[in-house]
Amino acid sequence: MEGSLLPKSRELFEKNLFNKTHRANAEIIMLDGLTCVYRSNVDLFFYVMGSSHKNELILMSVLNCLYDSVSQILRKNVEKRAVLESLDIVMLAMDEICDGGIIIDADSSSVVSRVALRNDDIPIGEQTVAQVFQSAKEQLKWSLLK
Repeated sequence: MEGSLLPKSRELFEKNLFNKTHRANAEIIMLDGLTCVYRSNVDLFFYVMGSSHKNELILMSVLNCLYDSVSQILRKNVEKRAVLESLDIVMLAMDEICDGGIIIDADSSSVVSRVALRNDDIPIGEQTVAQVFQSAKEQLKWSLLK
């Protein structure tokens, strides 16, 4: 859907979506011919959308997988600041769940384990200082245990 809307119309759609969902207690709405399932937590909203003929239960399983994966990655600290600080890993999780609108995986534990594996393979030049220290700490721990 990202490429199908012009920036102005996408912005209008997003504003309309938020206005219809930010006070509602429902988990699903129909908007502009799309089935939208959503979940909110503290200061974040998670949305998964599909065409009007998509199965809501499948969309909800993708939403639950996304939320549970993010929750595990952020150690249950699911709020805007934590997501922004770990946005690269959250985006990896989203990439593991869905690619080009095709659902790849809807099991949060397998998504999180694959994200952890991919995160370990980041070249040292692209790692944050914390990632380098964590990697060094792990290597030192394993060398001492031998």
